[in-house]
This record gives sequence, structure tokens and C-alpha cells, in this order.
Amino acid sequence: MIERKQNTILLARLAEPRKTIQVIAGPRQVGKTTMVKQVLQQCATPAFMYNADAVSADNTSWIAERWAEVRAQMAFNNYSEAILVFDEIHKIDNWSEQVKRKWDNDTFRDTNIKVVLLGSSRLLLKRGLTESLAGRFEIIGMGHWSFTEMQEAFGWNINQYVYFGGYPGSATYIENETRWRRYMREAIISPAIEKDVLQTSFIYKPALLNQLFHIGCAYSGELLSYNKMLGMLQDAGNAGTLVSYLQLLSDSKLLTGLQKYAVDQARKYKSIPKLQVYNNALLSAMSDGMTYEKAFTNPALWGRWVESAVGCYLLDKAEELECALYYWRENDDEVDFVLTRADKILAIEVKSGRRQQNKGMAIFKEKYHPQFSLVVGGDAMPLETFFTGDLSRLL
Repeated sequence: MIERKQNTILLARLAEPRKTIQVIAGPRQVGKTTMVKQVLQQCATPAFMYNADAVSADNTSWIAERWAEVRAQMAFNNYSEAILVFDEIHKIDNWSEQVKRKWDNDTFRDTNIKVVLLGSSRLLLKRGLTESLAGRFEIIGMGHWSFTEMQEAFGWNINQYVYFGGYPGSATYIENETRWRRYMREAIISPAIEKDVLQTSFIYKPALLNQLFHIGCAYSGELLSYNKMLGMLQDAGNAGTLVSYLQLLSDSKLLTGLQKYAVDQARKYKSIPKLQVYNNALLSAMSDGMTYEKAFTNPALWGRWVESAVGCYLLDKAEELECALYYWRENDDEVDFVLTRADKILAIEVKSGRRQQNKGMAIFKEKYHPQFSLVVGGDAMPLETFFTGDLSRLL
């Protein structure tokens, strides 16, 4: 069974003296619960894991009752410490205030209960943490599975990864693409939109948000102005609505709009967004009539998938390395991706065969002097080498 690098991080933090609540955050279906269970099996400390999935949302005593059980077990067995894990914690009303009260009480009484929280709704977890638990938690982020992980677990080649993406639960269905697409839409995409977004935020026009996600998938890797989006969407309202809806989709790790790189912050905020899915499985699953063979055997079409896959990889890396991810374009010259961290700049161009190469990289280097630049794909750096390399060495 695959052990992700987050296993090592969580195991090390649980071995430390009690300091903060550990929060496991990431998209749906990337193995958060599995990872925690693996870590608990390696811990010598007694651990108690509870799942709130089937608990009524208004059962506000449930958290206190589980916490009391762990305290009783510690007293009865003379444990000096224990680990308490709550999965799907966000499904309980006012969960964060209850956790805060119990955590602070343990701190006051020197009760050594180390707490781990996780859940499928990134938005609800984030909201509860910022509302009640400020200064009491650390986040361990879990992104989509990397090419290396999918290759090790399922024997995938680089082209399968580009098309089918990094959701391990869907991997066993790829031989039947109709079934794979249905799984992606029903088990991952629909719950992410309907439960993580529509049920956790005030959405005046839910149909519009769904349309925006569909268009974002169709135009992943493309620059698309908000005015143009307004013309493509029914009952779209105004650009401000689209901006807020795109931010919600981004917070749920579904779809984002990259800003143009510029020294002037105002120019960044006013730039046309470059739409980008967070994982290529979303692009493939939402492309009606598309198949792996159709995409792979059409060079221009495959080039779009390749560029989008690089964007997905960089989104995960940007969060992991605490970088900012942009694109750059002036007139017809562009650089596909620009990563920045502090005063360091990394420019990346994708040679995908989708379009003619331009002078963008040369112009960008002359204007902004990035410390490093990479050309990925084609006769340049192989895609597999890029996906298995260590970007942190360049930033």
C-alpha cells in the first residue's frame, strides 16, 4: 500500500509534545482517511478514531461524548497520552466551537490528548478553523496523487496519467471509460459541487456555478475574460458574481483562474484569468464524447491535455512549496506558467504541439530575469522527467 509523504509528517508531529491540532486538508478522494489510519497503526500511543458521517448534524453533544470516552479510557488504563481523531467532523453543527472548548480545557488541565481532524469538505473545515480555532491548529495539505504514486500503485504510464489524472479511487475503472467517467462525475465531481460548495455557501444562482465549472473544464489552459464568460452563460448576472463563484470552485480544488504575472499588483488583479482545472481527471470526465484514444492520437488535442496536466502539477506544487502560480502574456507572446517564491522566479514553457512556439520566453527573460526557466515536452525536457523532478531546488 502506498505511503504518501504526509504519513511521515503526521507521524513526526504526533511524536512531538502536544502543541496544536493537526488538520488534514485536501480534495475529495485523495486518501486522507487512509493516510491517518496508516499512521495510527505505526503509533505506539493509544488512538481513538471516530467518524461523524452518520451522525445527525444537530447532535451537538456527540463531540463532547466522544471526548469524554477518551478521557475515561486514559484514566482507566493509566495512559499518559492518547490520540483522538475525528473524521468528517465538519458535518456536526458548530463543531469548531466545541473542539475549541474541549481542546482549551485539556490544555488548562494538562490532559495530553493529541487531536487530528479531517473531512471531505475543505470549505467547511476552513471556515470552522478560521472562526474558532485560530492559533490552535496546523494544516497538513494532501494534494492529488502524483505520477510517481499512480505509477507505483497502478502501473500507469505518463500518458495515462495525463488523461486520467490523480484520483486513486477511479484508477481501477479506466479500462471501461464510460464507467470511469460515471464514477468521476457521481462520486467526486457532483459531491464536491453539491456538498462542498452549494451547501456551505450562499449561492444565489447554483445553475450558474455549475455552468461555470463546465466552461472552465472545456477551456482549461485558455485565457477567457469574464465578459466573454458572461456571454457564454445563461442568466450570468455580472462579472463580480463569476469572480466569487470561481473563488469557491478554487477553494474546493476543482477549478481556478490564474492571474497574469506582473510586478504591479493592480495589473495582476485586473488581468484576464487563465482557467485551469486542479486535476486532469476533471477535464477528461467533463469532456463529452472524448476518449483516451481520441485525445492521444490527435496531436493538437493531446497538446491541450499535456499543458493542462502541467498546470495541475504546478497547482499542487505551488501549495506544497508556498509559491504563487501565474501565466504571462503580452500581445501574442506568452509564457505558460510562472512560479514565484519570495524574490525567486521560475518560468515554464510547455512544448505540446498545440500551437506555434513564440518569443515569449526570450522576452520574459529579458524583462524579468527569472533565476531559472524550463521548456517541458517535445524535444526538450521529457514530461516524465518533469513530473518526477524536484521543483523545490529551483525556488
